[in-house]
Amino acid sequence: MKRILVVEDEEAIRSFEVINLQRNGYMVVDVPDGEKALAAYDQADGDFDVVLLDITLPGIDGFEVCKQLRARSATLGIIFLTAKTQEMDKVAGLMMGADDYVTKPFSPSELVARVDAVYRRVRLAAASPQKTVIESGPFVLNTKSRTLQKNGKSIDLTQVEYQIVELLMHNHGDAMERTKILSAVWGTDVYTDAKIVDVNIRRLRVKIEDEPSNPAYIQTVWGYGYKWCP
Repeated sequence: MKRILVVEDEEAIRSFEVINLQRNGYMVVDVPDGEKALAAYDQADGDFDVVLLDITLPGIDGFEVCKQLRARSATLGIIFLTAKTQEMDKVAGLMMGADDYVTKPFSPSELVARVDAVYRRVRLAAASPQKTVIESGPFVLNTKSRTLQKNGKSIDLTQVEYQIVELLMHNHGDAMERTKILSAVWGTDVYTDAKIVDVNIRRLRVKIEDEPSNPAYIQTVWGYGYKWCP
C-alpha cells in the first residue's frame, strides 16, 4: 500500500489533496499542523513513503518539520507545497532535504505526477538490486544498500542526492547536461525547473567536498551542467 502523510493547514486544500491521492491508490493520513505530523509519523513507526508538506503551518513551520523528518529517515520522500511568491523558500526547503516542491495552485494531475515520481524513488531504494560497488577516489558507492562512503565514513544522502551521485559516478569524467540530470532523477513526466538540480548539487557539495566553495569532485561545466571528477 502506498502511504502518504499530508500536512496542510487549509482544510479545503487538504481535502482536495486527500481526495485526488486516494483516487490514485494512496492511503492518506492528513493533519493540519507540524506537531500532529511528527506525532502521526512516530505513531506509525515511520511507515510512510511520502510526506506532502506545506511550508506555512501553525506552530512549528514546514522547514522544521522537514528537518526533523529527515533526521528520522534519509529515504522518506518529502515534497513541499509552496506559493508562487516563495521562491527563496523553495531553495531553502530543498537545502533542508526535501526531494521536490509543488507550487500552489496546482492541478490534480500535477500533484499526483510529482507524488508518483517521488514514490518511485522511495520504492527503488527499497528494492535491493544486485550488489554493485563503484569506487572513485576516496568514495565507495554501494548500489545495493544505496549508500556512499568517503574514506570509510558514511555520508547521509537523501534519495535524490544518492541518484545524482550514482548518475555522475556512472558517467565519471563526462559532462552531464542539467536537463539530462533532471530527466534521469525526476523523470520526464514531471515538469520541474532545472534550478532544482543546482540546489541539490550545492547541497551535495556541502556533504562530500573538502571545500564546498572550491569543489574537486562535482565540478561545474559552465553553461551546461556538471561532471564527476575522480
